Amino acid sequence: MQSIPVDTTRLGVLRCAVAPEPKLANFETKEVKKDRDGNTIYTVAVMVRQEARRVSVIEIAVAGEPTGVLEGVEVKVTGLEAFSWAMGDRHGISFRASAITPAPTAAPATPPTGKGGGA
Repeated sequence: MQSIPVDTTRLGVLRCAVAPEPKLANFETKEVKKDRDGNTIYTVAVMVRQEARRVSVIEIAVAGEPTGVLEGVEVKVTGLEAFSWAMGDRHGISFRASAITPAPTAAPATPPTGKGGGA
């Protein structure tokens, strides 16, 4: 499976649509999927909104539980890769990232302090 790196700076605003959930390896037994190091794989649904375009939702797999990522929170996705897949007559694109974290928020502007003429 060939991975394709994705430039997240071109995706616009990324916002968590569905909070992290453990990915299941087996739906019947509810066995949770793990990576080679034994870390649980989580799936996060992320809304992508580019300028003048509709919102798309992609599911991104990430190893380890992303902390602070809640529904509605703007997120930063690091190391995003896309993979094309096919199983029989089904096919699609999957996404994996090395990390998903809450986006840094800008500090609110503070009014200047000091003495001086006011209006």
